[in-house]
Amino acid sequence: MISDRYSAADDSLVRELFRRFRLDPALVLALTVLMGLGLIVLYSSSAQSMPMLNRQIIRLAIGLVIMVFFAQIPPHTLKFWSPWLYTGGVCCLLLVFYFGHIGKGAQRWLDLGFARFQPSELMKLIVPMTVAWYFTGKSLPLKFRHVIGASLLILIPFGLIAEQPDLGTALLVGAGGFMCLFLGGMSWKLMIGGVAAVGAMMPVMWKMLHGYQQRRVLTFLDPESDPLGAGYHIIQSKIAIGSGGVYGKGWLNGTQSHLDFLPERSTDFIFSVLAEEFGFFGELLILTLYTFILLRGMGIVLRARDTYSRIVGGSIILTFFVYVVVNIGMVTGLMPVVGVPLPLISYGGTSMVALMMGFGILMSINADRRLSPG
Repeated sequence: MISDRYSAADDSLVRELFRRFRLDPALVLALTVLMGLGLIVLYSSSAQSMPMLNRQIIRLAIGLVIMVFFAQIPPHTLKFWSPWLYTGGVCCLLLVFYFGHIGKGAQRWLDLGFARFQPSELMKLIVPMTVAWYFTGKSLPLKFRHVIGASLLILIPFGLIAEQPDLGTALLVGAGGFMCLFLGGMSWKLMIGGVAAVGAMMPVMWKMLHGYQQRRVLTFLDPESDPLGAGYHIIQSKIAIGSGGVYGKGWLNGTQSHLDFLPERSTDFIFSVLAEEFGFFGELLILTLYTFILLRGMGIVLRARDTYSRIVGGSIILTFFVYVVVNIGMVTGLMPVVGVPLPLISYGGTSMVALMMGFGILMSINADRRLSPG
């Protein structure tokens, strides 16, 4: 009985800590488990590199601290700062063109001396926050002029990011903005008209793509046309996924990754490593965690207090889902390769921080709903 009382007291203390720090226990648990599994896969994909693993652990710890920090900020404060953050973000994107650090043929980073960061990653959050701020107080369904105004807010960072060039991140920023339009009550007529307009512009957009981007699309349609060149990545990825079977080859026993057949195995193609070593059941576990996070996030959004919170929260969790779909579709050959990391699994810095900021905002929305009168 004494041990039962201590156990109950400990549980009560944990619940109080989560409540005080405005955190959602179920979401924190799912994110922590996902991070732990990611570290296990990263250790194998990096050829058991402890320095890389340690850097990822530090980044995850920083991400968790940032998540807790943003959970403390009420949604109305975020709404006030949204247009200012947008202005600062666009200015940072402009600075990238003049002072940006060049890596892997792209100019995407700003070098602060002690660290480099990618402003485009932060725009994945800032754009939905700003579009939601713009919609505040406007009647639903949205009028055409409001859709045009929101579209301009989305297209400015989209164009600047696409020019870096970073089409994958630009598409995710655009997707986040589109989610806001959808959640804000954009009529189906305008939505269908917009899709038709984009379809009509495809020939022009194709000519605007860089040569390597066109090759990626053509490779997606026929990977075997250049098996040792542009199609190499996706062919090796599918071999790794297929060879894992139901149970996988076992942790640290993947041949495609350890024999260097699989490129970018710690970043874009880390899901292929997971599939090869842990098989179908490993894939199912990861997808179950992602689905739980999605459903939990949507539950928070549906109970949000106001329009701003619902639009921002909905855009954050749906964009997270797009991350997962695009990355897995990319490595399985169902989508073109666009360089989108697997959330909380792939090795990376700025992208991880932006994701954890988003989950912190979600938890703030949830806490704001709990603390509201009635």
